[in-house]
Amino acid sequence: MEQQLTIYNTLDRKKELFVPLHAPHVGMYVCGPTVYGDPHLGHARPAITFDLLFRYLTHIGYKVRYVRNITDVGHLEHDADDGEDKIAKKARLEQLEPMEVAQYYINRYHKAMEALNVLSPSIEPHASGHIIEQIELVKEIMKNGYAYESEGSVYFDVAKYNKDHQYGKLSGRNLDDVLNTTRELDGQSEKHNPADFALWKCAQPEHIMRWPSPWSDGFPGWHAECTAMGRKYLGEHFDIHGGGMDLVFPHHECEIAQSVASQGDDMVHYWMHNNMLTINGQKMGKSYGNFITLEELFNGTHPLLEQAYSPMTIRFFTLQAHYRSTVDFSNEALQAAEKGLSRLMDAVHGLEKIVPATTSTIDVKTLRAKCYEAMNDDLNSPIVIAHLFDGAKMVNNILAGNDSITADDLKELEDMFHTFCFDILGLKEDNTSNEEREAAFGKVVDMLLEERMKAKANKDWATSDKIRNELTALGFEIKDGKEGCEWKLNK
Repeated sequence: MEQQLTIYNTLDRKKELFVPLHAPHVGMYVCGPTVYGDPHLGHARPAITFDLLFRYLTHIGYKVRYVRNITDVGHLEHDADDGEDKIAKKARLEQLEPMEVAQYYINRYHKAMEALNVLSPSIEPHASGHIIEQIELVKEIMKNGYAYESEGSVYFDVAKYNKDHQYGKLSGRNLDDVLNTTRELDGQSEKHNPADFALWKCAQPEHIMRWPSPWSDGFPGWHAECTAMGRKYLGEHFDIHGGGMDLVFPHHECEIAQSVASQGDDMVHYWMHNNMLTINGQKMGKSYGNFITLEELFNGTHPLLEQAYSPMTIRFFTLQAHYRSTVDFSNEALQAAEKGLSRLMDAVHGLEKIVPATTSTIDVKTLRAKCYEAMNDDLNSPIVIAHLFDGAKMVNNILAGNDSITADDLKELEDMFHTFCFDILGLKEDNTSNEEREAAFGKVVDMLLEERMKAKANKDWATSDKIRNELTALGFEIKDGKEGCEWKLNK
């Protein structure tokens, strides 16, 4: 069946029917991590949000080219960041090559994404590999009169651009607001206007990461990489650009300005943004002491955590909120998510125990249609999850004998759970819980064999033989030896 997906476009501030520029192909660009530190909760939300979109677009038949960049060079998150590049700074402190630092954290990020069952993007370009494209972009903007050189750096002329186009249309700011909120910062004396942002920065003598350019040995401004790489891999016009809401201004606002200044119009059709997360009601930040890395979360090693939370609990918890609403992490909320996920997985396992009947007393088709309806309404994952819980109730009622289901409807119910739980929401059985189950399972066998040893010692041969025979019937091989008893499960 054809699905009519609507998505919220930040640019127009409303939900719009998703119509790709070149169906069935879809181009999607999402801002990835800056790799100078461990991946944290803030990285998990956009990754899961746009993984959900990637999975759903693919599921409904689109061929998606998903580009998610790695910021590994020349990165001052805004012109306000004093001094040196964050990666170069880390390299200096740890006496490493900057690319060693970047690669270490890229590996850590990938490992965390894999644990969260986030699919790899189609292309993962690195800013450091696209310096030439960024220099070309700066040249185009200068040629069109929207940038100027000053002391070896190149700045975007926001006031000049605003005369011909609208600067601030994505974030809803007017230029006066921007000028009033721009602080006096390092390098501002080089600018015509405090709101002007760097397209190319002249490197100070101590700056490790630098490339030759027509203006100076230096590095690109933060905003240039996404415009240059988006255009290279998705063309001058593409469907979706995503990222966290904190990137709307200045990053995405500056991207639009660069795009319009270089080619005459915005490259992006739909701008999508996930909302922020808080921890116990407070914004997450290193300065607040509530900054939690994903590894700390998975291991339970942060002082704010009462226990470890599995990657799937984090994923499920994230999807329980709509991507455009704020999410508040707390131990209570995570524990509730853990229980909810367990209930859902129990229902999936319960499907295997159902014996079909000749009639159905439940309506699976309507429930399945409701799941699609929720996804088509701007990826409403919490509503999908609510419907899946309704499906779990159906499973429990059938197993309890209160309802019945035909073989065809059972197949449809199984398919609905598989499609929405695993393919679209991207949930999976937690490996940790499987390992724990296996360990517990081994303890039970050991306990039974201990009882058998006691029975043998008491010359209770009937009990001893009964335990051995029952275990053998279940596929266990029992070997008695001088040191005691060994067992293995024959698969």
